[in-house]
Amino acid sequence: MTGLQSAGGVSRPPALRPGDEVRVVAPAGPVAAEPVERGMAVLAGWGLRPRLARHSLSRHGYLAGTDEQRAADLVEALADPAVRGVFCTRGGYGSQRITERIDPAAVRRDPKVVCGYSDVTALHLALWRTARLASLHGPVVAWDDQRCPAESAESLRAAVMDAAPTVVARLSREASAPVVVPGRASGTLLGGNLSLLATSVGTADLPDLSGAILLIEEIGEPPYRVDRMLTQLRRSGVLAGLAGVALGQFTGCADRQGVDVAQVLGERLGDLGVPVLGGLPLGHGQTPHTVGLGVPATLDTVAGTLTVEPAVRPV
Repeated sequence: MTGLQSAGGVSRPPALRPGDEVRVVAPAGPVAAEPVERGMAVLAGWGLRPRLARHSLSRHGYLAGTDEQRAADLVEALADPAVRGVFCTRGGYGSQRITERIDPAAVRRDPKVVCGYSDVTALHLALWRTARLASLHGPVVAWDDQRCPAESAESLRAAVMDAAPTVVARLSREASAPVVVPGRASGTLLGGNLSLLATSVGTADLPDLSGAILLIEEIGEPPYRVDRMLTQLRRSGVLAGLAGVALGQFTGCADRQGVDVAQVLGERLGDLGVPVLGGLPLGHGQTPHTVGLGVPATLDTVAGTLTVEPAVRPV
């Protein structure tokens, strides 16, 4: 099985099929068993065979087990030929501590579906840098039916099992929705959680974003911290060659002093000279959708859509 499945050497894993085994790993923070069991039931409802990694429910302070335990589960899942997909239990913190233990040769040899968001952004970045693996920015296995209703579940299922483009439409309810810099742009969709992007500056994992559409989302950071992280990205020079910016959900990013996070996003991104589209339901908010990372995408501010090519290939 070759990993080079599309132009530019991007490795797209085979779409999942009923009967496929998928491994549930915890590369970051600890989580309770009940929401993980609910998420596994969602996966099983599609005909998949979810299996918990050995340390998925472990706890080591604010981590889901020691670095050695979390890394061992991840490395084993990525290398096991019986495993066709790797789903993360949750974000939190800790993925950056183990990304250097990934075996890129194993990933290139047998590309698998890898899905998660938030702190898992570090894993997405590392897999893209080392193996050019297209991965999936979507809900984690610690499932919340209220936050992730049937629409979110279907978006995730389609992204991992159907090799078809995904169209995500802007929603006026999202905190980032007021931010729109008109235009249309195409490029590789990269990015994820703003905090993880900012803390990746100066590391090997932050990719060259020239010509890319940068996806950004965040939770629980007040506007001044969002400003600080965007300023860090600007000053580092990594935003200089972007094709466009796709703004996802900025959940719980209100300010007691009345500063609007949309105002900060507009000020720090509006003068980059590229299209910016806010209001996309991608991230920690209500009814999040799933999109591929490392694949071509088109941002259209007139239509109010982000159209993303599939991160999986037909089987």
